[in-house]
Amino acid sequence: MTDFSMLGLHPTLLKALTAQGFDTPTPIQARAIPELLEGRDLMGLAQTGTGKTAAFGLPLLHALMGLAKPSPKEVRALILAPTRELVNQIAQTLQGFTRGTHLKVVTVVGGASINAQTQKLARGTDILVATPGRLLDLLERRALSLGNTRHLVLDEADQMLDLGFIHALRKIARLLPQERQTMLFSATMPKQMAELAETYLDNPVRVQVAPPGKVADKITQSVHFVSQGDKAKLLERYLREHPEELALVFGRTKHGSEKLKKLLESWGFSAASIHGNKSQGQRERALESFRRGEVKVLVATDVAARGIDIPAVRHVYNYDLPNVPENYVHRIGRTARAGAEGRAMAFCAPAEIGELRAIEKNLRLSLPVAGGEAPAAEAPSPRGQHKGRPGGPGAKPGAKPNRRRPRPPRRAAA
Repeated sequence: MTDFSMLGLHPTLLKALTAQGFDTPTPIQARAIPELLEGRDLMGLAQTGTGKTAAFGLPLLHALMGLAKPSPKEVRALILAPTRELVNQIAQTLQGFTRGTHLKVVTVVGGASINAQTQKLARGTDILVATPGRLLDLLERRALSLGNTRHLVLDEADQMLDLGFIHALRKIARLLPQERQTMLFSATMPKQMAELAETYLDNPVRVQVAPPGKVADKITQSVHFVSQGDKAKLLERYLREHPEELALVFGRTKHGSEKLKKLLESWGFSAASIHGNKSQGQRERALESFRRGEVKVLVATDVAARGIDIPAVRHVYNYDLPNVPENYVHRIGRTARAGAEGRAMAFCAPAEIGELRAIEKNLRLSLPVAGGEAPAAEAPSPRGQHKGRPGGPGAKPGAKPNRRRPRPPRRAAA
């Protein structure tokens, strides 16, 4: 498929796509949309930044286009995503396609007023985009009904599993009709994902446009070996080389990310931070300032690894390497979006060598070294030399011989 008009979408949606400058579908869109328009269940595997939201969103809107307005508390289609940022990103994309239609998109996330969300749901909605935890809270209040929900989307399903949402998903699924269309999208395919697909999808078609875990081709990756205490000054050096370009910096902890943001501000950088200790309003304001370019550096934990779609991001710095190697792919996927180019730099302290090697194994490549030296322990042993006990085969020169105390003789049986 070389044109959206060939996919069979509603003319109103085609008009909205044209108005936004979209004319050629991405590979995941070209392969998924026709299957979804036929009502098939689908498991989509594609690297981040490839247009997955439109791949499931356009068929959803097409299916809902001819229906009357929903009844009070009714939800026609449910999209579940793991983070607030991703929920908002999905909703913004869909709202861009619904202009000029009667279709309504509502979001519910934690950290926002549950009473305001209850009021919105009271009028019914065509598409609800939600985080699982807040959705369960609202279901317990009987603020909505899923009895007529005929479409379910699990976006970034692997991260929902990582974040422990599997029990929430099971509770929610029991409230949905058996007769429904289910779509599962992800960038990676851990074993538990296959089990999830087998449980919730009915004879699904599998669409995979890139190997799970593959990063965008236009991202230039590298690693800089550095001591933990020197990371901040190294980051300063790189940031000053590109003062007008947007940079996203990933830390491991909430406290550490906030501390780094304040340090960068003290050095004169326009910086903001988003992490779990920030309110929903604070996170949204920080993201909007970053999107507009008022803030040049955004320091974040992995809550932002899949919820930021800002094409102007040129640099991603892994200030702390992630414990989960798949998260590296999602972090650096925040750059090189919409066909742009980007750069991803990993800062690796001696204690993080294990994380780096796990990332490289997942990527099936070795990251080019931009600076510093790998710890000596990483140097390969000479061929034929084996590690052993002192004084044994492969012992270092000068090592003490391996002398064991002789065992005492066994006593004869009485």
